[in-house]
Amino acid sequence: MSVIERTIEVRFPLRVHFTQRVFDPLNPLLRDVLTQPETGQPRKALVVLDDCLDAAQPDLMRQIESYFASHRDSVKLVCPPLVIEGGERSKNSDFHVAEIHSYVEKFHIDRHSYILAVGGGALLDVVGLAAATAHRGVRHVRIPTTTLSQDDSGVGVKNGINAFGKKNFIGTFCPPFAVINDFQLLSSLPDRDKRAGYSEAVKVALIRDRNFFERIEHDAKLLAEFEPTAMQHLIYRSAELHLNHIATSGDPFEFGSARPLDFGHWAAHKLEQISDYQLRHGEAVAIGVGLDAIYSRKIGLLDAPSTERILKLVEKLGFDLFANELLNVDAENNLLVIKGLEEFREHLGGQLTITLLRAIGEGVEVHEMNLPKVIESIYELQERQSAHSQKVLHVGR
Repeated sequence: MSVIERTIEVRFPLRVHFTQRVFDPLNPLLRDVLTQPETGQPRKALVVLDDCLDAAQPDLMRQIESYFASHRDSVKLVCPPLVIEGGERSKNSDFHVAEIHSYVEKFHIDRHSYILAVGGGALLDVVGLAAATAHRGVRHVRIPTTTLSQDDSGVGVKNGINAFGKKNFIGTFCPPFAVINDFQLLSSLPDRDKRAGYSEAVKVALIRDRNFFERIEHDAKLLAEFEPTAMQHLIYRSAELHLNHIATSGDPFEFGSARPLDFGHWAAHKLEQISDYQLRHGEAVAIGVGLDAIYSRKIGLLDAPSTERILKLVEKLGFDLFANELLNVDAENNLLVIKGLEEFREHLGGQLTITLLRAIGEGVEVHEMNLPKVIESIYELQERQSAHSQKVLHVGR
């Protein structure tokens, strides 16, 4: 017996641009991104647009078409933007992936053309999966339009849809050609969606950057009021920390069993599913962060004052720390959310690895969870929420 072995190295530049009014014809950024490297021929582009964004900004489609018309010598829009369903429901089947594939075939989008996704994180997941699988990979440009997708999911390397009742069961690791964050595109978001991305910023600050956590604390009132400068700083630094981890962790495609950036997510993913995705991802992450902070304290990792700081910050930003879905049970009266631990292990494969907190700004990995203490932590969240509600009711009187 013999073997031939070689190491294959592939380098991916991952660029995240920050701008304002990306579809203003006087802004050359998008044109310049799509014409790198220059070939002398106009580059084809297929644009996929989130229906929620289309409804909220009805002039946006015209702006997109006008932008490409103004730069027709460099880039060619092959058809009017394809509007598809946004939100988590769009990920619950492969319908939209197949729909995008059909447009790729119809308009002869090749591996030197571009598929642009303009929308929230769920749409970016769907379009990213379609781009990664058409022709084994078409250049993909993400233009995230929610706080959460600009500061976390949109700057990553993952694409996916849900299947078999599990989040992101089908997907790929495929870095986008570029990401363009346009702060102006956040202007029409409902408050609930403006807030949702804050939890991912708190999460990455807790495991990576104490100074950033303290900046979020300092800006909490401004962030709760959606003050633009505070929001822009949060988005930029959160995106930078996420990108730093992807580029320097040594495991960008998650071949191992650890996933530090998913602190608080083992419960969050399950809560989304249990709620039939009525809970936004960021809302579920806020609960998951609170749950794992309390659990970290209960097993002696995190001190009580730090735990309280974390919980208070999440609340100041406008999140609830408890959802009734935490107490949903199966036929054997077992809490459904606990199944998230096994699904988390299975999703990565191999040993269970959960990131907890040793201090603010310092994550630590554990390989087992004490289920009675997890359950105690859930009930502590319920008691805290109940006490908070009673306080608000008393003040209201």
